Amino acid sequence: MVKKRKYPLWLKIIIGMLLGIVWGLIAVRTGLEQFTTDWIKPWGTIFIKLLKLIAVPLIFVSLVNGITSVTDISKLGRIGLKTILLYVGTTVISITIGLLVVNTLKPGHSFSEEKRSEFQAQYQESISEKEDAAATLKEESPLYFFEEMVPDNIFGAASDNSKMLQIIFFSILFSVAMIMLDVARIKVVKELFDGLNDIILKMVDIIMMFAPIGVFALLSALITDFSGDTDLFVALGKYAAITFFGILILTFTLYPAIIKIFTKVKVKDFINAVMPAQMVAFSTSSSAATLPVTLKQCTEKLHISPGVANFVLPVGVTINMNGTSFYQAVSAVFIAQVFGLDLTVGQQLTLILTATLASIGTPGVPGGAIIMLVIVLSTVGIPAEGLALIMGIERPLDMMRTVANITGDAAVSTIVASSEGEIGPEPEITDYAETTAPLA
Repeated sequence: MVKKRKYPLWLKIIIGMLLGIVWGLIAVRTGLEQFTTDWIKPWGTIFIKLLKLIAVPLIFVSLVNGITSVTDISKLGRIGLKTILLYVGTTVISITIGLLVVNTLKPGHSFSEEKRSEFQAQYQESISEKEDAAATLKEESPLYFFEEMVPDNIFGAASDNSKMLQIIFFSILFSVAMIMLDVARIKVVKELFDGLNDIILKMVDIIMMFAPIGVFALLSALITDFSGDTDLFVALGKYAAITFFGILILTFTLYPAIIKIFTKVKVKDFINAVMPAQMVAFSTSSSAATLPVTLKQCTEKLHISPGVANFVLPVGVTINMNGTSFYQAVSAVFIAQVFGLDLTVGQQLTLILTATLASIGTPGVPGGAIIMLVIVLSTVGIPAEGLALIMGIERPLDMMRTVANITGDAAVSTIVASSEGEIGPEPEITDYAETTAPLA
């Protein structure tokens, strides 16, 4: 009996993307646009609904799990505070860089005004809602934004994906209350959330199995909407290049810069030490799967004390997603540009806050960022259908994002250890082959 070959999900998604492009072009040339709209596009809509379905439980459970994992902050004191401030600070910087780049280069503006107007008309309802919301904000108190973060009914907030900040607020409040209680009293609740987290992640796996079909359907519909316009592919190429090189800048400019400023560790030694972990991150697209290697390199090659590394790095897997937050900011503005939506300064500030908080709840597994991107898009009223534009190249960008994420984890760990005198004076760097040999 011939064993059936299994293909990785990322390859299936790329195949789905290519088939969607081919079918879309065929539909445009053969007059099958209406057939595509009636019989193919609905499968893409179902995929988008599945992503939205899982968004609220995922961010609630992930945030509670992530924040309550920092219970040692009460014991570590300064270390815990430094860790969280550095993670949040570098995340905000990453998002800001992403917004500056995408607003300057405008990859989504490759479309003609005529095509943008057509797409804008198609989503006029979403645009009108966004304009009404903006007008309302002008009439409200300067503190209206913070007022809206606090839900008056958590169930009402949970039923509306545009209220994700309220879900995040409740999740943080819930988690802080858990941390303040005696461990013995919340043991059952913590175990419940551990189990729920596993269930939610498995649901994400199931939904992502449907991704190739969803991407095929969505991209087919987009191609027919744009009548096979080549501007779509030009814009997508610009978006991919901006995201790719932007993440490279984060990895090999931002992190080395803060290492040089805040520690006595040589940048070259730091890069050499984390290189094996970066290789694993690139190949697995999982911060969680890379954690054992990151721990090994930080403790053995950078001589960071196990006490600091064992606290800072696991927390980083949950709340430090600099590469992911950069990607979310660029992707959200890119999709908005494609749809002809001009985001205001206030909405982009909302993007910074939402992407920062959403990145905390992003699971360190392949595909986790796509779910969180739905949250970011929903917060500022960008149609989630735009995900079809970027799903086809999600895998290679996911690989790069993971490299940035674990490099940020190692950088923060190095800074915290240096500030506490918990790092060896001379990092010991050995040959890459030797450092990666135990992984074979």
